[in-house]
Amino acid sequence: MPVAFAPFPEDERPRPPADAVAWRLRASEWQDDAPDHFAESLDWFFEHVETEKVRAIVVGEWEECYESDSAPIIARLVAERDRLPALRSLFLGAIAQEEAEISWIQQSDITPLLEAFPKLERLEVRGGTGLALQPVRHESLRVLRFETGGLPGHVVRAVGDCDLPALEHLELWLGVEEYGGDATIPDCAAVLSGARLPSLRHLGLQDSEMQDDIAAAVASAPVVARLEWLDLSMGVLTDVGAEALLSGQPLTHLRTLDLSHHYLSDEMMRRLPESLPGVRVILDDLQKPDGEWRYVAVSE
Repeated sequence: MPVAFAPFPEDERPRPPADAVAWRLRASEWQDDAPDHFAESLDWFFEHVETEKVRAIVVGEWEECYESDSAPIIARLVAERDRLPALRSLFLGAIAQEEAEISWIQQSDITPLLEAFPKLERLEVRGGTGLALQPVRHESLRVLRFETGGLPGHVVRAVGDCDLPALEHLELWLGVEEYGGDATIPDCAAVLSGARLPSLRHLGLQDSEMQDDIAAAVASAPVVARLEWLDLSMGVLTDVGAEALLSGQPLTHLRTLDLSHHYLSDEMMRRLPESLPGVRVILDDLQKPDGEWRYVAVSE
């Protein structure tokens, strides 16, 4: 879906229909084409756009997003929920690296968004600092993604404790402990059981410094039997984790196994596709250890 900015530059072209674009809200002290304060972008949006038709919102940079959290933005959207009856997709924190490193983004409790928008189908969040979630039941959500350099363990547990009967795509960038990624394998247990995720077809447990342990847990996880796409990319996967995958439950029902950004040997890279005929095994972005150090794809 094309993106339109709020405020929309009136001198460029006719404003697009409200339901034909994703409306990007933002503020910046440094960019001349953005308001200084996020509230200005919100005010213009609710004054000039037929918000009852809006299907997608992208929340970009807000002022001092490395010091001020997203709570006021969430509160405003929740307060205006009756003016957003068609909202189906929300990206909170679509902030580029040059605006703020991913682990500098100050997030907050996103539970009110799920409670206020029961028809929301897609929720994406970038940034794990200050992020919180309480277990909820949501009947409509189909895609849930967390892009972080460090996803707190309590958020991982909360995701597993949510009842999400329609969820098809779940992506968790677990990150590193230095940036708040303190999730453990037990924290992932409810997700791996799949008990509250009956429709899940795509599972990503990514960007982890414990990627071998995750692979070993996945090898016997009940949820895997119903998956079409398993994503263990972006982390520090070695032959130990890959061997656990091959020694565990059958994976030949998968359409795709994404292991990109890995530390596998040439021999293991040969064995994996041979052992999983019919599965698209993605082995892009081979990494080389820096001495004893191995790095995830996204951290700071």
